[in-house]
Amino acid sequence: MVSDVQPPSQDRVRGASLGLPADGPGSLASFSTRAVAFVVDALGSALVAGLFTAPALPGNWALVAFAVVTVLTLALLGQTPGMRLLGLRLAHPRPGQRLAPWRAVVRTGLLCLLVPALLVDADGRGLHDRLTGTAVVKD
Repeated sequence: MVSDVQPPSQDRVRGASLGLPADGPGSLASFSTRAVAFVVDALGSALVAGLFTAPALPGNWALVAFAVVTVLTLALLGQTPGMRLLGLRLAHPRPGQRLAPWRAVVRTGLLCLLVPALLVDADGRGLHDRLTGTAVVKD
C-alpha cells in the first residue's frame, strides 16, 4: 500500500522566513560556528579579567568582562571579537542601522544565562536573538 501523504519537506531553507539568503554573506551562521565564537569571547574575557585579579582566578569577574566587552562591541561594531575572528556579524532588524544599546544589553544578558542561547528555532536562532529581533549571520 502506497500512501499519498507526503512527509514534511526537509528542503526548508534556513533564514528564508527572515529574508536571508540560503548561503554566502548574510546567511545564517551555523550553531557550531556561533558556539566557537562564544568560546573565543569567553576565553578572551577570562584573560582580560585575569589581568585584574591575578594571581587569583577571575571567577565571576570573567562574566562581567564578557558582558561589558559583548555589549560594547555589539553596539559599536556589530560583532564581538570572536564573531570577527570567525567572519560573523549580528544582523540588525533594519539593515544598515547600528544596533540599539538596549538590544545589545538584553541579548547579552540572556546569552550570559546560556540556556536561552540553546533554545533554538527551526532557523537555528537562539531565544536571545528571537527576543531582540537579531540574527548572527556570515559576514
